[in-house]
Amino acid sequence: MVPDPLLERFPRPPTAELFGQRVLEFDRARGTIRLSFTATDAFLNPAGAVQGGILAAMLDDTMGPALWVLNGEETYSVTIDFSVSFLAAAKPGLLYGEGRVVQRGRSIAFLEAQLGDAEGRIVARSTASARIVKA
Repeated sequence: MVPDPLLERFPRPPTAELFGQRVLEFDRARGTIRLSFTATDAFLNPAGAVQGGILAAMLDDTMGPALWVLNGEETYSVTIDFSVSFLAAAKPGLLYGEGRVVQRGRSIAFLEAQLGDAEGRIVARSTASARIVKA
């Protein structure tokens, strides 16, 4: 992948550091992004799986960047509603988020994401509506 100057301006909130978030690839024209996250033992529930709230946060941190990539640095997103389906237990290690903008209007965007493990198994998926706010 050719380095894109947009990556130099990619927002790095504290959660990106906490989750070990890395941008793997993106398509500006399509509003898609692929990220990796590192699920550590600190994120585990008593059953030994990554806690659902952590997975939800990773999904949210996948959908917002998909909209940011599509819009460039002109806007950011504020989540209005958010739905998550947990499909399988996630173990510690690398997780991969794939997000996309389903539809973008003038002030509202519809987003979706999925989170998979290193074996390619989808562990969670989400949809959201987000308000588009000028930066």
